[in-house]
Amino acid sequence: MPTVPPAEKADRATAVDVTALLERGRTLATPVLRAAVDRLAPPMDTVSAYHFGWIDAEGNPADGDGGKAVRPALAVLSAEVTGAAPEVGIPGAVAVELVHNFSLLHDDLMDGDEQRRHRDTVWKVHGPAQAILVGDALFALANEILLELGTVEAGRATRRLTTATRALIDGQAQDISYEHRDRVSVEECLEMEGNKTGALLACASSIGAVLGGADDRTADTLEKYGYHLGLAFQAVDDLLGIWGDPVSTGKQTWSDLRQRKKSLPVVAALAAGGSASERLGEILAADAKSSDFENFSEEEFASRAALIEEAGGREWTAEEARRQHNTAIQALHAIDMPDPVRDRFTALADFVVVRKR
Repeated sequence: MPTVPPAEKADRATAVDVTALLERGRTLATPVLRAAVDRLAPPMDTVSAYHFGWIDAEGNPADGDGGKAVRPALAVLSAEVTGAAPEVGIPGAVAVELVHNFSLLHDDLMDGDEQRRHRDTVWKVHGPAQAILVGDALFALANEILLELGTVEAGRATRRLTTATRALIDGQAQDISYEHRDRVSVEECLEMEGNKTGALLACASSIGAVLGGADDRTADTLEKYGYHLGLAFQAVDDLLGIWGDPVSTGKQTWSDLRQRKKSLPVVAALAAGGSASERLGEILAADAKSSDFENFSEEEFASRAALIEEAGGREWTAEEARRQHNTAIQALHAIDMPDPVRDRFTALADFVVVRKR
């Protein structure tokens, strides 16, 4: 089993230009992604283009924020585990990005989110029906992109993608159901987040390698890396969903509290015990029955965030992000791969736990 001493590994990973790594994935995937979206019938093609930030609400060319591009970067990088060129992972990168954006379109509508990436969401601009239809179309395109390769590896990659998509949908269903419950356990929350975020990042981390001919053991181990990276990613997202700077996140202040989400900081705070935890539980139970919740002031949401922090929810979630990050890195040790490729996987994991949006 290949190993890298922690200090040496950290030094090498620090030398990786993560911005360039993310940009490589975006640059390689975007032309194929745009060509795929062009296949859609009007107006779904232009609605999709708006969602991806390629045009504004009036249809004029735009250079919008297309997201962090972590998933395309992982898919392209994973191809290199097998010794293949990064381009081998492009169909996988595009397919995963299509599924991810299918989920965003539907999630924004279900959650009532009016802002994503610093501008109005698709359902807000083009209506709920278009958000649903375009999301469905992107999911169909993802499978097309892979299956039209016509190879055994493409079939294996499609199977992994559809399994991940089903888990993602399970996670969204769990997330919605938890909003209507007074209490959710930490274990239930982690299971939900593993489905909703971990499954697709797991697929992204392995799909390029599968297309490059990796065996199932290698692909499964890369999925383990991606799954735990996804849990770290979501833990950070949960922190940003309460305490993130709206200028960086593109969302409202206290966005997860406004939606009554049972995110990790909330669940951990409620499970902690103590006076702050008990007070928080009482307030959230009352909130669930309130008919005036949408009109709460900034101060009311701020007081709830303060109770979550006092009860230890913020600190516990930050530590959980670090635990999941470490587990992801450990999974890489079970695979033989070129050192530069391992360093890039490590650097991407480091990026996930220190980001601000």
